[in-house]
Amino acid sequence: MQSAKALSDHNFTMGEELSTTVSVWTSQVKTMLQMCAHISNHLDYSKKSHANDDELIAASFRNRDGSAVSVSEISKMVK
Repeated sequence: MQSAKALSDHNFTMGEELSTTVSVWTSQVKTMLQMCAHISNHLDYSKKSHANDDELIAASFRNRDGSAVSVSEISKMVK
């Protein structure tokens, strides 16, 4: 923006164009940062949600005494 102002101060039309370019660029960068933050938040939520699902699944594959269900028992459940 300093360059745009300097060019405008010296009556160069390029100053106004450069100012517009900087404004558009800044707006697009802010939009991109917001999109990245939104994606990051969604990934954090998904990671937590899937971790909870994994805990429930792991608990369902345990015997009453807490020992792991054998592979043969899991195989029977799938059939």
